[in-house]
Order: sequence, then structure tokens, then C-alpha cells
Amino acid sequence: MKNQSVTNNIDWISIIIYASLVILGWLNIYSSSLSSMEDTYEKQLIFIVLTIPLIFVVLSVDGKFYEKYASIIFGISLLTLAGLFLFGKTIAGQRCWYAIGSFTIQPSEFAKAATALALAKYLSDTQINLKDVARQWQALAIIILPVLLILPQPDPGSALIYSIFIIVLYREGLPSWYVWTGFVTVFLFVLTLVLEPQYVILIGLAVIIIVHFKSRLADRNIVLSSILFVLISGFVFSVDYVFDNVFKQHHRDRFNILLGKTVDMKGIGYNTNQSEIAIGSGGWFGKGFLEGTQTKGGFVPEQHTDYIFTTVGEEWGFVGSLTVIALFAGLLLRIIYLAERQKTKFSRVYGYCVAGILFMHFFVNIAMVVGIFPTIGVPLPFFSYGGSGLWGFTILLFIFIKMDANKVNEW
Repeated sequence: MKNQSVTNNIDWISIIIYASLVILGWLNIYSSSLSSMEDTYEKQLIFIVLTIPLIFVVLSVDGKFYEKYASIIFGISLLTLAGLFLFGKTIAGQRCWYAIGSFTIQPSEFAKAATALALAKYLSDTQINLKDVARQWQALAIIILPVLLILPQPDPGSALIYSIFIIVLYREGLPSWYVWTGFVTVFLFVLTLVLEPQYVILIGLAVIIIVHFKSRLADRNIVLSSILFVLISGFVFSVDYVFDNVFKQHHRDRFNILLGKTVDMKGIGYNTNQSEIAIGSGGWFGKGFLEGTQTKGGFVPEQHTDYIFTTVGEEWGFVGSLTVIALFAGLLLRIIYLAERQKTKFSRVYGYCVAGILFMHFFVNIAMVVGIFPTIGVPLPFFSYGGSGLWGFTILLFIFIKMDANKVNEW
């Protein structure tokens, strides 16, 4: 049977949403850059122009290439991350970039697509069953390896994004207790920072007792319940040590401000405070393009990168912010819809990885900007300034668009 042309099967809805986000992102970078007299908007325009041939390259490669060479691509990605410890350039205390003259590139932005390909490749093997503990840990190792190379840079924001892959594994058969353990761990950690450890332990004991007696008689296991209580108690008592000795001071400060333990509007809390002022001042319809007083005054640090959404909120208001959020939601739903229509497990799993990565970036960035999540350095896809981020997200998305277009030739 003759292969059908994939050109006619390109999902133009995804491409139109992508282009809309990139254009809106550049307009907001332009606005936020004027106050600092920097040429970031000119550089971002160059990055956008260079993205066009990059898209054509990604779409011109045979769809099976990404599956066939997923492991090699992942291996090369790990090498580029490891190479940073020897050849990386340190900027603002982070050794995350390779420098080629005045040009820098951040390999962690491309590692997300490589990890998604590797995970999809592993899970698409017909012999893989995530009910098998050995297979579970092999899949988790694919996620953990890049994280171990990214955390010491240090880049906790990029490392955090990889946690979304657990949801993808759950979608493909990972036991639900992994997901619940993650949620409970985070909840207990935050709760212990708010309350005294003994109160958290009492709450944990009460929940265990209720669950124990609500269970069927045949399912009750006093030994298991006791072990669970010991584990929770040990974890709760370790939180203060981890918080004081593992977290860096600026991380502790950001958590304390978020939890209301510290008020520091001129120091570590300055970014978040100015961000909230900028977004709140936008009202329903905003102050107008290039008319944001907080933006023009340069009051929000890093506004063209991690805090770019503050420009949207101030100049375009609630309606403009809602429009941007709707575009992201539309793209995510479209990717999930297309993922479910894939004929191969490899393409489906990769599609869910793409949706997960974009969602985590979108959610964490917006939550960070409005002050309900600690400042951690996570860019807004297609909006935040940076060539590596734009190209990394573009490659991530258009590999999937290529896979979707190629499904007409799948059996």
C-alpha cells in the first residue's frame, strides 16, 4: 500500500494556537523590554525567525525516526547535561548553559523532549507491564536520570517539571499508590511547615485509624497500619531537618513568604509583591498595550522571562489574561484529543508527555506569578524570553504534530 502524504494531515489547529501564543509572547516581551532599554525583543524576534526552519526540519524527518532513535537521542541529551559540569557557563549562580561566543544554549530545555521520547519508546515495548515492580523502577529511572543531572546545576525549576511523567506512567498502568504517595508526601511536607510536628502526627494517626476501621474486616491489617504510622512519623520529624539543612536560604525564604511566616516586600518577596501589584492594577481590560505603569517603570524584575505574565495582566487585564489561559487550555486539550486518536502506543504516550510538560510549565509559572507557588524559575511556554526555551518547546510539540500527521500510514 502506498504511503499517504502527511502534508495534508498536519493538525493546523495546534499550529494556529502555537503561532498565536508565540506572537502574543513576543508582543509582551517587546513591551516589557522597553523600560530597560535592552534588545531582548530583537533577540527574541531572531529566535522566532530561526524557529521556522527548525519546524520544517522536524516535520521533514520521517515519523519513524523519532521512535527508532529515541534511546540514542536520550543518551546524547544526558551527555549534554553531564557536560555542563565541565564546560558549562555559570550565569546567576547556575551552571546551566553552554556558551558559544555571545550565544548561550540550555540543554535542559531540550532534555524534556528527549526524555519524553525515551519514556514513550520504553513503554511501547510489548513486553513492558507496569504491574511488574522491576519494570516500574526501570521506567522511573528514565525520569530520574536527567533530574539527577539537572538538580546540582542547580535548576530545581526544570527538575520539578519531570514529576509530571509520573502521571503519564499512571495513565499507562503504574499502580495508583505511587501517585497518592507523591501527593501525600507533598501535603505532609507543607503541613509540617505550617503546624507543629506533633499535631501533624496526630492528624495522620486519626486518618489511619478511620481508614482502618472503615475497611472491610478481611482487609484490616494492624501491622501494615502500624508500619504506615511509623513511616509518616519519621517523615514528619525529618521535615524540619531537610528544610533547614538541605534547602538553600533563598528557598526557605520563599516558602516562608508563601506560607505567611515572613513578610519581606523589599527583599526576597519583592518579585512576587510587584507581580501581584502589576496584575491587580490591570483590572478587567488592562491599561493598554505599552501603557502598563509597572511594566514601563521596570518594577517587576525578570519581567521578560519568568514574570512575563505580569505584562499580560497589567496591559491586557482580566480579559486578556483569560484569553491567554484559554489558548493554553485549548492547545493542551487538543494534544490530549490527538493523543487518544494515535494508532501506536509510542505516539500516544509521547503525546501525553507533551501535554504534561506544557501543563506543568503553564501551571507552575502562573501560580508563581500570582503568588500561590514559590518563585522557582519556570518559564511560560512560547511566551518567556529565551531561544533555548522557545526551540525546546517547539521541537517537543512539532515532533508530536509530525507523529499525528504520520498516523495515516500506521496500521
